[in-house]
Amino acid sequence: MKRILFAILLAVVGVTSAKAQGANRIVSLAPSLTKNVYYLESQSKLVGCTSYCQVAITDGKEVVATAVKVNIEKVISLKPDLVIATTITNPETIAMLKKYGVRVEVFPTAKSFDEICQQFLRLGKIIGANDAAKRVVDTATNRVKEIVAMHEGKAAPRIFFQIGAKPLFTVIPNTFMNDYITLAGGVNVVTETKRGTISREAVIALNPDIIFVVTMGIVGDEEKKVWEGYTTLNASKNKQIYIIDSDKASTPTPVTFVETLEAIVGLIK
Repeated sequence: MKRILFAILLAVVGVTSAKAQGANRIVSLAPSLTKNVYYLESQSKLVGCTSYCQVAITDGKEVVATAVKVNIEKVISLKPDLVIATTITNPETIAMLKKYGVRVEVFPTAKSFDEICQQFLRLGKIIGANDAAKRVVDTATNRVKEIVAMHEGKAAPRIFFQIGAKPLFTVIPNTFMNDYITLAGGVNVVTETKRGTISREAVIALNPDIIFVVTMGIVGDEEKKVWEGYTTLNASKNKQIYIIDSDKASTPTPVTFVETLEAIVGLIK
């Protein structure tokens, strides 16, 4: 019965086939991709977004999903010729959208700043914004090169980068957030864990020179106070424990990456 209803709905809204060219009606299922659409100056093409895409919601775009759950019927009712998603979206949801003729492009989590830029260029090509994509990427990569040149030849501070509490979670190598550390001229003190979970005792034993806490609101303030209480820590003794804007730091776009990197470099003494 549900399949019949879907078929009727598709007939009514006239969804285009997956092979259709162009992208004039876009639905984004990830906040980072939504931001990228705006950075590509293509927000007029955006018709749907998630409940976490604040800039698009403010613009009056239709909410079709939460962070993980997608209202498929609502997506189809918007007659999109392109849905963009990350690997966080349920594969069954993606398969269902494709089954009913919707073009879906999936972007895996970038593992580096370079991958962020490559995915941005790919999105620009898909939606017909090549020139805008190249401008943004050129500006971002040039700025990163300038930042790297600033600390060449300087001693590398040992950094702990916290991105979660209860359990304590940290940035690990082979992730785009680890590039914040290395491109800022630092060294990640955490190299052994593959999942990112770590005990507070282990961090104390590693004795980082600098601690960055990437979280929001009261939790961030509380974590900063906890670390400051360990007076034997180099980071505590030198008053180098900082809170970083999680909305920017955790969002893999060329623009927010550079903004976060600039913030980090500005705090390192």
